[in-house]
Amino acid sequence: MGLWRKIKPAFWDRRDSRLELLNYRRLWRTTFVSAVVVTLMPLVLLTAVNFYQFEQQYQLQRNEIASQTQRLLVKARVQAADFLDSRKAALTFVNMDNSAEQLADQDRLAVIFSRLRQSFGGVVDLGLIDAQGVQQAYVGPYALRGRNYTDQEWYQVVLIRGVYISDVFLGHRNFPHFVIAVRHEQDGENPSVLRATIDTGRLNVLLRAIDQQSTGEVFLVNQDGVLQTPSLRFGGVLSRFPLRPTAARLAQVVEEFKDPSGKAALVGMAEIEGTPFAVVVVSQPKALLAKWDLLRINVIVMVLVSVMAILAVVWWGSTNLVSRIYEADLRRAQMLHEVEYTNKLASIGRLAAGVAHEINNPVAIINEKVGLMKDLLAVSDDFAHRDKFLKQAAVIQDSVKRVSDITHRLLGFARHLPVKYEQIHLEALLREVLGFLGREAQYRNVTIDMDIHDDLTAIEADKGQLQQVFLNIINNAMAAVADGGRIAIAAGLDDARHVAVTVSDDGVGIPPEDLKRIFEPFFSTKGERGTGLGLSITYGIVRKLGGRIEVSSAPGEGTTFKIVLPLKQDGDRAGTGQAGGPERAPAANTPTKGDNE
Repeated sequence: MGLWRKIKPAFWDRRDSRLELLNYRRLWRTTFVSAVVVTLMPLVLLTAVNFYQFEQQYQLQRNEIASQTQRLLVKARVQAADFLDSRKAALTFVNMDNSAEQLADQDRLAVIFSRLRQSFGGVVDLGLIDAQGVQQAYVGPYALRGRNYTDQEWYQVVLIRGVYISDVFLGHRNFPHFVIAVRHEQDGENPSVLRATIDTGRLNVLLRAIDQQSTGEVFLVNQDGVLQTPSLRFGGVLSRFPLRPTAARLAQVVEEFKDPSGKAALVGMAEIEGTPFAVVVVSQPKALLAKWDLLRINVIVMVLVSVMAILAVVWWGSTNLVSRIYEADLRRAQMLHEVEYTNKLASIGRLAAGVAHEINNPVAIINEKVGLMKDLLAVSDDFAHRDKFLKQAAVIQDSVKRVSDITHRLLGFARHLPVKYEQIHLEALLREVLGFLGREAQYRNVTIDMDIHDDLTAIEADKGQLQQVFLNIINNAMAAVADGGRIAIAAGLDDARHVAVTVSDDGVGIPPEDLKRIFEPFFSTKGERGTGLGLSITYGIVRKLGGRIEVSSAPGEGTTFKIVLPLKQDGDRAGTGQAGGPERAPAANTPTKGDNE
């Protein structure tokens, strides 16, 4: 709300019925909305088309990532299967190339073991288990010769199926490895089993080499979803993978799921036939589409900045346009009301002149009759109450003179004369203005003090307009003070070229929020009793005469008006004999204070 108060246009809360020439809020809204629609519609349409095309490309990229994951899954499955098949084929070849008696020879088995390690690597040990399940020959780092495996499940499986590949386990070796066992059976020989332990290190290197993207990885799991090779995101060997292989997943279908960090990931699974392993490929499309997301954010930011800039420009343009219309209407209404006010004053002046003329006629007759009566008394010596009668006649003549003076002042003020600059003595002019307000001041017991400096000289101005200025100011002071209050009028030189007249009262004062607006047309602190034009016209007259008006006030401490006027008018004004056109009152933010009529 604080920001709105700062940027709110002046016309927004205008409620003066005399100025409702337009519904400014509605005009502003219509202008603003129309401009916003016209300017933003192409941008919105272009943005919508851009985002539609962007989403199409974005979806194509997601599909491409899914296809890449699918291809990577097939590649990993083939290479992992080749790795296992090559070792299984090597053991099968050894079986076929050697008899059970040859394989039971410890030295020959050692030669075969050495050749296998040189050819394939990763072979930890090699052993021959006879038909009774006893390991007859063994080459490796452990003392396993003579160990019986008849109670081992894998031993029974290899005898039945002919080949066996185990899950990865630690065993007493305490490092990840798995076992490949093939059945050895030749004519005339009892079946035996050739068993080799394979280190998973080579397999890990192979799988890491398959994945060329930092946002994805390839690893193996068994049928229970236990990791057979390490994963960067899901843990080391024998950790639990969140997804357990199923028949649907083993059909090489890529699907989306949430990884442990909550990020979306694409997962593909494929079973390696003849083994307990399944290849898992995990990729993160969010990371792969980071540049696309950045592009989307850049587009959104650019659109938002453009929209904000358009709104700001449209706001400024609409506000400026309606403000200019408002100010034009304000000036037009001001001129209309000034014309109306001037016409009213002229009508009152004509009425006052007529009334004064009608009063002057019987007053003149009264004055003549009283003079005649005095003349008759002057020639009559036998009138008993001659002195008393002459005294009363003198009272009547004084009253007649007073009535005559009042009507002449009224005629002088009301008479519409062309603007004329003349030498004016401010003291005489101020006392003449007070003559109109003296009766009210006497009735309300208001004290009016005048302090006219001795060095005050005559000034060059228009008498009628100055009368109106001081009448308005003093009349406002009379309205502001309570009965028994005080008004002080002082006049003196302000500087070598200007004279200053101050009118101070001890009235109610003006609230700070009204001080900024007292010179606005139609602003009044008197409610229905005021027109709101008195101070506006006063301000215009003072400015036309080349002066200035200053005001200071505080609630409960009274108000002081200071009118500064030039001693002499400049050449243009004095030469033309005109005071110039009407001067507009200051706007609401003019730093002035005081009452208003």
